[in-house]
Amino acid sequence: MARRPLDRRQFLKVTAAAASAASLVAGGGNTAAARVTATSGNVADGVAGRTASFPLSAVRLDAGPFADNQARNTSYLHFVDADRLLHTFRRNVGLPSSAKPCGGWEHPDMELRGHSTGHLLSGLAITYANTGDQDALAKGRYLVSQLAACQERSAAAGFHPGYLSAFPESFFDRLETGTAVWAPYYTIHKIMAGLLDQYSLTGNDQALHVVTRMADWIDWRTARLDDATMQDVMAVEFGGINEALVNVYAVTGAEKHLLAAQRFYDREIFDPLAAGVDDLVGRHANTQIAKVIGALRIWEHTGDRKYRDIARNFWDIVVHHHTYIIGGNSEGEYFHEPDVIAGNLSNFMCENCNSYNMLKLTRLLHFAEPRRTDLLDYYERTLFNQMLGEQDPDSAHGFNIYYTGLCTGAIKQQPSFMGDDPDVYSTDYDNFSCDHGTGMETQAKFADTIYSRGGDDLFVNLFIPSEVSWPERNLVLRQENSFPDEASSRLVMTSAGGPLTLRVRVPSWVDGPPRVLLNGEKIRHTARPGSWLTLRRQWRPGDTVDLSLPMSVKLNPTPDDPDLQAVTFGPTVLSGDYGGQAMMPTPRLDTTSVRRTIAKPMTFTAKADGQDVTLMPISRMHHRHHTAYWRTGAPPPPPPPFAAWYRFDETRGTTATDSSGHRKNARLVGGTSWTIGRIGAAVQLNGEDGHVQLPGVLSGATEYSVATWVRLDALPAWAPIFCFGVGTTAHMFLNANSSENTMCYTISARGYDGGQRIDAAVLPIGSWHHVAVTHGDGIGVLYVDGAEVGRNTAMPVQPRWFGSEIKQSYLGRSAFETYLPGALDDFRIYGRVLSPSEVGSLAAG
Repeated sequence: MARRPLDRRQFLKVTAAAASAASLVAGGGNTAAARVTATSGNVADGVAGRTASFPLSAVRLDAGPFADNQARNTSYLHFVDADRLLHTFRRNVGLPSSAKPCGGWEHPDMELRGHSTGHLLSGLAITYANTGDQDALAKGRYLVSQLAACQERSAAAGFHPGYLSAFPESFFDRLETGTAVWAPYYTIHKIMAGLLDQYSLTGNDQALHVVTRMADWIDWRTARLDDATMQDVMAVEFGGINEALVNVYAVTGAEKHLLAAQRFYDREIFDPLAAGVDDLVGRHANTQIAKVIGALRIWEHTGDRKYRDIARNFWDIVVHHHTYIIGGNSEGEYFHEPDVIAGNLSNFMCENCNSYNMLKLTRLLHFAEPRRTDLLDYYERTLFNQMLGEQDPDSAHGFNIYYTGLCTGAIKQQPSFMGDDPDVYSTDYDNFSCDHGTGMETQAKFADTIYSRGGDDLFVNLFIPSEVSWPERNLVLRQENSFPDEASSRLVMTSAGGPLTLRVRVPSWVDGPPRVLLNGEKIRHTARPGSWLTLRRQWRPGDTVDLSLPMSVKLNPTPDDPDLQAVTFGPTVLSGDYGGQAMMPTPRLDTTSVRRTIAKPMTFTAKADGQDVTLMPISRMHHRHHTAYWRTGAPPPPPPPFAAWYRFDETRGTTATDSSGHRKNARLVGGTSWTIGRIGAAVQLNGEDGHVQLPGVLSGATEYSVATWVRLDALPAWAPIFCFGVGTTAHMFLNANSSENTMCYTISARGYDGGQRIDAAVLPIGSWHHVAVTHGDGIGVLYVDGAEVGRNTAMPVQPRWFGSEIKQSYLGRSAFETYLPGALDDFRIYGRVLSPSEVGSLAAG
């Protein structure tokens, strides 16, 4: 794994102590002001020209959970004070403002300030286009007019013409000279995307004028840079600025805007993707998704297939190798090793911004390849399980979460670095995270992909209560359902005239061929799961199509641990309700016991660990701890009392023999060599990649002890003496130096932010010291040179919670790929708790 750059958490800890990727909806302009050419109609080689979206004004959500979420979101869009969000824009150019400053990421001291205004512009434009809400239209026009006034003051404030932001232009000087700064192009993209949505969806010409001047400024700013500097600039998250520039070009036709977009070709990311290579490990996830959307838009306007391949390959890699059961990706905001799902579960995963952008990318790919149902299967899974569930239904303003955790005992929440307590969603004015912003758009645009069209084909992509109008075909189609509580949907032609082909997606999860009734009569068809039901006829008003989509309970094993499985029913991920119980081992599910007990709302019961548990759609799980992944096999046996013993006296080769008699031999890896030890020989670790790989030793343990001699050659942060676990999900490690400048023992079954720990003073450098950890009955004790130096009496987590096998057992390396510079000798592992006198005897040896 690549070492992480300064991420959002670290940046906030550093910078906050003192104090779109919005979609240009393809073809989605208001019918009275549709100014932007549809995404599908501007492809040089014509590949994507066979289908297009309907304008948002042509699709109406009917009563149901999506309409409910939209209503709560609209309430917030009406409520939030535009002048408070404009405060930092005005102050940035010397205009007066008496508004109360916002908090969170919009605080005047936060370097990402201003991004939420872009999200608000988009949310208002989408809401107006979809619902005709006049208040949303008026508020958007006010925001645009005030941003235009700020832009007019840019020269007087000492900025270059066209510059518009809530922070000074010097942030870009810092970016170009390699001085730390928090993603200024990211924020500019959000503002530009919001202005573009105001233009394309509400017909606001002033918005086009402002965003075009911003694009001119970016062209000027980036044209000055040599290639090496431009590549360095792109090392900092820049959102979808390339997408925004292409979208401006789609309106203006000015080649300089398209050329500026192509300057944001991040070779480190795009070149491997163009070749179909997965080089995403250790990379910030949302940073990559947004720029790939821009790559796809460049392909649409240049016909350069390299950009198409980048987008296609990225989608395949992420969806098939980095995606969790609900459709989300990333843990702690980062991509991890491909096909490692069980090993990367925490309460800080599946960031909602990532899924927001993955749905944008999927939507555009659908326009290019409309006959692919796998794209829409993914879209449905993510929309119904994650995005619908990111909003708090108990909040009148539709507050959103940041992560959708999937570890055992997870709970929907904002991350701790936002300053919120767990089980706190976003707030009116004190959050404004990126997910707060994308939530304002996601909950407004549910109508945008339910239907699409091509020639005389009408595609029914999603099963959401709604109505679509196609005036050119004299057609109005209404969709009625209580999906997914009911495995059916009715399509009613309330207005129709002329021949038309109706294509209805038959999802891959359907348990057998769908049953189809046309005007009450059963019809024969050849549609199978993962295909389209195709009905071509002369449609008439009153025609009905009734679809039955058989669902069944399915178990979905994780690729890295088949014993760990998720339960789905049709497209729905079922999650176990554990109320206020946060800390527990992953329950072992009796897979034969899953039964549906209530049809609507969908509710199941099952036996897990011998106890009854309620299962419900994860999108409906709020303010309660839950689990989405279950153990399904037999638990592992406990280890023997003396489990493994590595003397490290071999002095040659790459094998370290287990002297306990259990044949758990270890292997020297990377920059690991032999050296003189405390007792005979020892292993020398280089601190860069050197470590010792152990087989699983403590699987099934309820108590244990670990003891070794260690000599530190240096004391970098996060230098692990040992780490046993299954990845970032569950692990136990002794760290020679934590970020708090302590030696720290941690055990966690909920990811790196869910650990229970013991801290002590760091060890001296250059001399041998004996360290030991014992843990049993919830009590952990840390020893140095035979003396107790730390104790925690509230450590219920045990290695048996980690699963069927502890696959990642390292000496001198952590699950997060940090390494120890130093030497280890006489490493012992016990399946019992050593007494203080036993530890003292080892230290005296």
